[in-house]
Amino acid sequence: MSANERRKKVDNKWISLSLKKKIQVFTGVVFLIISLSVIFDIWVVNFSLNDFRVILDDNAKSSDLIDTIEAESSWFEAYIKHPNEENHKEMEDAIDQTKKAVLSLPSDYSSMSIRRYAKTWSIKNSYANYIEKRDTVLGMNESNPEYIKQLYKVYDMQAYLHDYARSLMRYSLEDGKAVYVKKVRSLRKLPLVVILSGIMLFSVMISLSGLMNKTMIIPIMKLVNVSKEIASNNFFTDDVKVNNQDEMGDLVNAFNKMKYATGQYITTMEERRKMMDLLHKEELEKIEAEKNLETANLELLKSQINPHFLFNTLNVIGGMAKLEDADTTEKMIKALSTIFRYNLKTPQSEVVLAQELQVAGDYMYLQKMRFGSRIDYSIKCKVDKDLIMIPSFCLQPLLENSIIHGISKKEEGGKIFIDIRMKAEKIIITIVDTGIGMTQEELESLRLAIKQGTNGKIGIGLGNIYKRIKRMYFDGDVKLLSRKNQGTIVRVAIPHKNREG
Repeated sequence: MSANERRKKVDNKWISLSLKKKIQVFTGVVFLIISLSVIFDIWVVNFSLNDFRVILDDNAKSSDLIDTIEAESSWFEAYIKHPNEENHKEMEDAIDQTKKAVLSLPSDYSSMSIRRYAKTWSIKNSYANYIEKRDTVLGMNESNPEYIKQLYKVYDMQAYLHDYARSLMRYSLEDGKAVYVKKVRSLRKLPLVVILSGIMLFSVMISLSGLMNKTMIIPIMKLVNVSKEIASNNFFTDDVKVNNQDEMGDLVNAFNKMKYATGQYITTMEERRKMMDLLHKEELEKIEAEKNLETANLELLKSQINPHFLFNTLNVIGGMAKLEDADTTEKMIKALSTIFRYNLKTPQSEVVLAQELQVAGDYMYLQKMRFGSRIDYSIKCKVDKDLIMIPSFCLQPLLENSIIHGISKKEEGGKIFIDIRMKAEKIIITIVDTGIGMTQEELESLRLAIKQGTNGKIGIGLGNIYKRIKRMYFDGDVKLLSRKNQGTIVRVAIPHKNREG
């Protein structure tokens, strides 16, 4: 039977049908078309959204890993600087979150690229080594010679983990894009299928074909066009706009949100990187500036010689030269020379205690010759002065403060007592004078000025020593006690440190 004969037979059959039968056939065809369309739509949505969910889930896990590593690094550093209970709890929580993020990373070789698989296992292996190093540092004592070295190794490993996580995030995005492009290729074939199906099933249903074209084909083509823009790294193109309120509409909305979120994330990461570089540079500049300022203050402190002290001392030396055979004069000159030489030619920030006591003794000898019986002093040292290390140029300025602000203002003079001993693994240096002392209000004002560094109120000596002690030692301290008409006590506490150390 030829094609024309078959077509004629079908037409005759259709003509022979009753209206009810025609309506039933039409309704059946419409129902079939609708059924096929619904099934087809559900299949397309599931076909697309399942991989998109996997992509988003993988990206979210990579993003969570970056965030948890950053949080752990921040709380770890905070705990190292301030080891209190609150920081410890936050650090433990951050560590637990990082561990969960590492364990949740997908590791199925068949579902990812080789480099992403390799990077995932690099992160897991590096994280295992990092845990060992981190726990070792947390269990070490700060006085351990290896502590700083091991601590910076942990910081380096944290930086490596952060870089690995960012690389993994990039690979995940690239894998996801590859999957997406592959799906787009499949989706681009759908219009042809729809057209062929329409030719076979909708020969008399042009309106339905037009509706299908409007509600399915056009949105897919828009997604394809925007996907091409995204493939060229342009994430900020205009959103795909459709009027659909079905699964295709949800897909387009999800696509728009994903496009925007991905673009914002990449932009934020780039801005964060630039900001971190800038902050790091500013931090280095700040540290260098503080270092230079501290050096300048120390040199200024060393070069500060009280004019009245020099004038009076030189007058005494001149007078003694006339009255004696010059033995005493020679001793005073040697003492003064020792002080000058120490002040001007000592570059170290720490010296042995014996050297500081020698300079302090020469200084008090000159003051003794100046004030005579008005000043008396004594030194009690209960530690090995040849082994103990203390900050350079710290005793003489404190003695000078005691004389100028305390004893010299009393007509009958007074005494200065230096006591050096060890207590609880710390060197305690106490300087006591029986000068005029201070009222409680004056004492509180002076303490505040020392902490705030208001040199105009306290002079550069005492304030500089306070700042140096605080900078050089984590648990170093300078305390000031005084009572009106009874005297003043300055107590310096520094960690015990031997010369060999």
